Amino acid sequence: MDAIILQILNGLDKGSAYALIALGLTLIFGTLGVVNFAHGALFMIGAFCAVTLNRILTLSHQVVDESRKDFLGNPLKVDVPYVNDWFGEAAGATIIDWSVPLAILFSIPVMIAIGVIMERGLIKHFYRRPHADQILVTFGLAIVLQEIIKYFYGANPIPTPAPDVFRGSFDFGVLLGFDPNVIIYPYWRLVYFAFAALIVGAVFAFLQFTTFGMVVRAGMADRETVGLLGINIDRRFTIMFGLAAAVAGLAGVMYAPINSPNYHMGMDFLVLSFVVVVVGGMGSLPGAVLAGFVLGVLESFASMNEIKTILPGIDQIIIYLVAIIILLTRPRGLMGRKGVMED
Repeated sequence: MDAIILQILNGLDKGSAYALIALGLTLIFGTLGVVNFAHGALFMIGAFCAVTLNRILTLSHQVVDESRKDFLGNPLKVDVPYVNDWFGEAAGATIIDWSVPLAILFSIPVMIAIGVIMERGLIKHFYRRPHADQILVTFGLAIVLQEIIKYFYGANPIPTPAPDVFRGSFDFGVLLGFDPNVIIYPYWRLVYFAFAALIVGAVFAFLQFTTFGMVVRAGMADRETVGLLGINIDRRFTIMFGLAAAVAGLAGVMYAPINSPNYHMGMDFLVLSFVVVVVGGMGSLPGAVLAGFVLGVLESFASMNEIKTILPGIDQIIIYLVAIIILLTRPRGLMGRKGVMED
């Protein structure tokens, strides 16, 4: 039982990333009808927003510390971050320690700007082009963004630690009545799951309960009619592209302590996230979220040694097997609209 609970937790953790990326992909496909293969790159850029802010906050200058001597008895020069000068040593250290959560505020305007520039500068020219053209141009854009990140940040992963208070593990087993240290789980992974649930809830609440969101949902269902009512639906869809980019970026920011940011991490999640979208149903937001968590849990269970002993390599293909079964039996996906991908 303890192994099952641990795999469910692992699955929810990984499924959180799948769900957030797939949610952004579905927002773009549902509003603009664009298959955006650059969406994984937005996840990667979000992670590097956390890296960038950490580097900005740790910019320092050298001062002579008379209390510290080298082996010759000379005062040592030490690096002092500028934030320590501005806010004091204790406050500066706290700000640096919390650089990843602070990167949420830093990344939102950055990701929205990148999303709007992408949509206005490139994507809008491919609205009425075949999906194959959209895939080629956005995949090419993803490679360009990946190489830009590689040029400025290097090819090696960059460790980006979580705040000290969230390092370590939570004894989840004691909460459920098990013996101590039977089910322990990293604090930050629990934080990531809670953060993903918050973002998903905020997106659905925004679309469901705001006038802007209701107009967007109406535009997703019948773009022409909404346009005839005198509403500039194109501008609203552009904003939604920016918000979808922000969702992917936020997913990347909070994932940075779990998986050290590297230039190819976007590609690692991209294909799996598209599978999630297809399984959930093209254009279905609830389907994308549901499929993300379900496939994350299935992948986690498939990685158990007991399962891999019976079916070697099953953890590498389980998501694709599920996708094949879904497409053969229910082409529109778990929660897709009738008629979508069923021609």
